[in-house]
Amino acid sequence: VQLQASGGGSVQAGESLRLSCVASGRVFSNVVMGWFRQAPGKEREFVAAMGDITGYSDSVNGRFTISRDNAKNAVYLQMNNLKPEDTAVYYCAAPQESRILYSRKREDYAYWGQGTQVTVSS
Repeated sequence: VQLQASGGGSVQAGESLRLSCVASGRVFSNVVMGWFRQAPGKEREFVAAMGDITGYSDSVNGRFTISRDNAKNAVYLQMNNLKPEDTAVYYCAAPQESRILYSRKREDYAYWGQGTQVTVSS
């Protein structure tokens, strides 16, 4: 199983980016897929997830939108009004357990993409 993330880059505050993540080796249409991020010196943190429900961290709610294309086995993260504090490596993730329909916990996710860097300057 592989998750391939892309779409990161360097932008100014207030601009937008769209991250993509395509999975191969297994179909994830019936389980949650999520996005996490890790800033330098900090732990990896939950950003957004979409399964039987959709959820966001407080810090991105209202600015980021997660979406999926199950036909492509893909998950996306539209990031608007980016702020310098959004600077991090962003990871897409999916669980191994088919029973996990939604989660914000890192430990529930077994498969991780390689990460894509997002840098926001003021």
